[in-house]
Amino acid sequence: MSLQNTLKAISNPVRRDILTLLKEGPQSAGNIADHFELSKATISSHLAQLKQADLIREDKYKNFIYYELNLSVFEEATLWLKGFTNEK
Repeated sequence: MSLQNTLKAISNPVRRDILTLLKEGPQSAGNIADHFELSKATISSHLAQLKQADLIREDKYKNFIYYELNLSVFEEATLWLKGFTNEK
């Protein structure tokens, strides 16, 4: 996925909060929604945008969808950002 999509996806504070929540491990959509005072439809929209940017993956198990981080996209963005520092 493109860096532009990654940066656009993480520009929203709710989506950043969702990503922070997923650092703890895979979470169901319902559990993610319980952490916010937003409608489930709004959370679903944020999850769709994160998934479109390939920042998260979904895994279906029975009647539930679980989301987890896709760390490879974060690693690519980190490498690009490090190019602006003097670090090697």
